[in-house]
Amino acid sequence: MIFVVDSGSTKTDWISLNYKGDVLFSTQTLGLNPQVLPSAILTERIINNYDLYQNREKVSHIYFYGAGCGVETPVKRIEKVFKEIFVKAKFSIKEDTYAAVYSTSSVGQPAIVCILGTGSNCTYFDGSQIEQRIDSLGYVLMDEASGNFYGKQLIRAYYFKTMPTQLAKELKKQFDLSADTIKENVYRKENPNTYLAKFAQFVIEHKEVPEMKAIIHNGLQRFISHQILQFEDAKNIPIHFVGSIAFYLKTEVEEALINNGLKIGNVIKRPIDGLVAHHKRLLDTSYI
Repeated sequence: MIFVVDSGSTKTDWISLNYKGDVLFSTQTLGLNPQVLPSAILTERIINNYDLYQNREKVSHIYFYGAGCGVETPVKRIEKVFKEIFVKAKFSIKEDTYAAVYSTSSVGQPAIVCILGTGSNCTYFDGSQIEQRIDSLGYVLMDEASGNFYGKQLIRAYYFKTMPTQLAKELKKQFDLSADTIKENVYRKENPNTYLAKFAQFVIEHKEVPEMKAIIHNGLQRFISHQILQFEDAKNIPIHFVGSIAFYLKTEVEEALINNGLKIGNVIKRPIDGLVAHHKRLLDTSYI
């Protein structure tokens, strides 16, 4: 059997296929981002899943597409973890932008493909090859318009008192906003990006409030300026999106694109279905 895996920072989808392309089973673990998680946590999240552990010696190939896998060191970290668990398997490890491209784009049709989920990223697809111009530096330095970006902006707005008083009260009812709790989660615990992204739902639920609308607009404009508009023909090809933030803010995303002379393409919440379809096509050509 083979595994096709799509991993974000929050959750990871695993689909098992036989060599005919039939789905044997699907399962889910917590996110497996090797850029923010140590090997011990990565291992724990895999072996604690019953389906994965029971089938660890039956897997011959793993095709893993993950957040944090655009840099060599994290890739080596998760590959080492895989080798210790799936002892008979071979591995293909690529960053999550490949999953986004394979699930939204058609061969021969150029497009720009963006991820707006817990984190954010952008790549150019010329119809055949992928061009990644900017290496992602993660949630601290990049990730505009992502879940963790909006989480940071919301917390800042609360502490700087730049949000309506009633909205601040609602936020305080839903979250522990003590400085100690926030700093513990951001600076000491694993997955600070996922912690921050949990606040993004509040921004989306109150997106009609002018202050929240401004936060959303600012994040999208920064993403468009820094990521999408770096490509010369951005205004001539569709812009596809993958991820929960893009999915739930589709109207706002499309409006921001139009304001920049850009056109929206496909918007999907989870790339795993399109990713499986891609690998089924490859199985038909006997690529294993």
